[in-house]
Amino acid sequence: MADPRLTPARPDLAAKHLEGRVQAARFVEGVEFEVFDPIAPVRRSPSHDAALDTEALKGERVTIYDRDAEGWAWGQLQSDGYVGWLPDSALVQPRSTATHKITALRTLAFPGPSIKLPPAESLPLGARVEIVKSDANFAITSQRHYLPLQHVGLLDANEADFVAVAERFVGTPYLWGGKSALGIDCSGLVQISLAAAGIPAPRDSDMQEAALGKALPQSEWRGAKRGDLIFWKGHVAIVRDQETIVHANAHHMATAIETTQGAIDRIKAAGSGVISIKRLS
Repeated sequence: MADPRLTPARPDLAAKHLEGRVQAARFVEGVEFEVFDPIAPVRRSPSHDAALDTEALKGERVTIYDRDAEGWAWGQLQSDGYVGWLPDSALVQPRSTATHKITALRTLAFPGPSIKLPPAESLPLGARVEIVKSDANFAITSQRHYLPLQHVGLLDANEADFVAVAERFVGTPYLWGGKSALGIDCSGLVQISLAAAGIPAPRDSDMQEAALGKALPQSEWRGAKRGDLIFWKGHVAIVRDQETIVHANAHHMATAIETTQGAIDRIKAAGSGVISIKRLS
């Protein structure tokens, strides 16, 4: 059965390319949109009260298949294939071609060439922007926003150590479905940190467990090294060294560093043991 998180299909409507593969009352061609807001929620249903499944970041492209009268758009993120409802107001017809990405956890976009001006918006790590020119201090976007030059990099400028990226999120509040320094969950931390290193990853922990790396034999679990991923049912953590992990978790309600064995014991006591450890390389 197709995973509904990754399949743009409902009983009443589905993507045209799925015709003959799924059942739906009608099939429609998608229309590409660009995420204009710094962070756009992707919800399970068209309501502000609906579960937050993930987030889309500025500059991402979304294929939209349905728009309702209440200001919601249903579609699929092109970055990781996630399907859900986004606020229509967060989307625009494609108007830029990304050339750079945000490399700081957060940066401020100023409406002119001065950091004393009230910021126009705050952009998260991984947001994509089109830089049309730069000077000694600022990268200037096609929106005429001025970004600190230190906080942007070319799209192919990748971090050498994704674990170091994850460590920068320590103290970030835990947010189910979040993937920014305003709030992040366990798999969002893995996905956004790997993306900063140029490594694509699925969104949810079960998808990551299935798709990423090579499983270590259980006899080698005690030899886990920096960059390995430890998976429980519904949770993932990143190994920092032989003693510690970094993970976004609801126990601390934050991204935290803790001892690996302490986390294993605590999570096991709550009813879940480690199901696998994956090595990415």
